Amino acid sequence: MNMVKRTTWAIGLLLAAAIAAPVLAEDGREAVMGDDGLHKTAWIHNDTFMDLREDLATANAEGKRFAIIVEQRGCIYCNKMHNEVFPVPEVYDYIMENFYFIQMNMFGDVEMTDFDGEVLSEKDMARKWGLLFTPTILYFPEEVPEGVSAPRAAVSIVPGAFGKYTTKHMMEWVVQHGYDSDEPFQKYHARRLTERGLN
Repeated sequence: MNMVKRTTWAIGLLLAAAIAAPVLAEDGREAVMGDDGLHKTAWIHNDTFMDLREDLATANAEGKRFAIIVEQRGCIYCNKMHNEVFPVPEVYDYIMENFYFIQMNMFGDVEMTDFDGEVLSEKDMARKWGLLFTPTILYFPEEVPEGVSAPRAAVSIVPGAFGKYTTKHMMEWVVQHGYDSDEPFQKYHARRLTERGLN
């Protein structure tokens, strides 16, 4: 094999390996696209059995709050969040320190178990929960009563894409149990923006 063919063959192998086995950027902040068309990042746990009670227990054991991010292939707003919001150091670091996220494909076929025990495919669960937009993030309390489905259990459901401050402040509000206080999120968000000198 001559030198040109050998070099071309080696470059082809390297490119094929890079496409077949994408890895996270060195600092872990950058998301990569999975075979399912969804973003994969260090803070999303894709190794669970998608049993929400088990995932909640795991989050609690790690001292974190449980959340689900719902996405779909080709979602431009998911792309915006993963490229412009989640990698921002203060957002990324806050997620890593405080949250245990799993990912749900709005049109996926993987079976998952709701808090109420019902087992459905992701797409049927999305239909059951009445989800219409991606991304949608569902944030949960540390304890969920028996027989309650995820949307009823959630302390906050955030459909759509938002900027870094709204996203971070929502996460703070959840971690600080703002939903149990007299300060609704909108007022908390406005106060935090003022504290940052942005309002």
